[in-house]
Amino acid sequence: MTTYKTLALAAVLSIGLAQSFAFAQADDDDDDAKAAPEPKAAMQAKPPAITRGSKNVPELILGSKDDEFTVNQKDFELVAGQGYRWKITSAAGLEYKFVTDLFRNVWMNQIVINDLEVHMDGGPAWLEFDSPGTINVQFTAVRPGKYTWSVPDLADKGMKGTITIK
Repeated sequence: MTTYKTLALAAVLSIGLAQSFAFAQADDDDDDAKAAPEPKAAMQAKPPAITRGSKNVPELILGSKDDEFTVNQKDFELVAGQGYRWKITSAAGLEYKFVTDLFRNVWMNQIVINDLEVHMDGGPAWLEFDSPGTINVQFTAVRPGKYTWSVPDLADKGMKGTITIK
């Protein structure tokens, strides 16, 4: 019986001591006044949170009625781990061969052309526009890095850009 009483007393005392240390830490407010400044990396903007749903990449429009060699946006920023939908549109009458090394560094979901879906096990070598229209590419960015896109024969006329995955 005395062994039982000794164990019970030891248990009660250990719980009491553990709680007193916890309360002592809660009352210790002087650490905040002497806190070290945050490193520069922590103060920089953090990338947007990854969501379950796919996000839209700003549409890329190749050419226009007034200028066959213009593009509406050259550089794009994505976040690794995020799913995306990207509309790539040909708005002029030229034939455009859209090439990017991005497709070899993402998980391809599907390509949609006029509500017809193409599901692949790997990325396409390129997208070709023989006439005006839109191709929707759905993918998940998986490998951080800086990738390029271009219309190879027209890159010297400004039809090129970058895609950065952070």
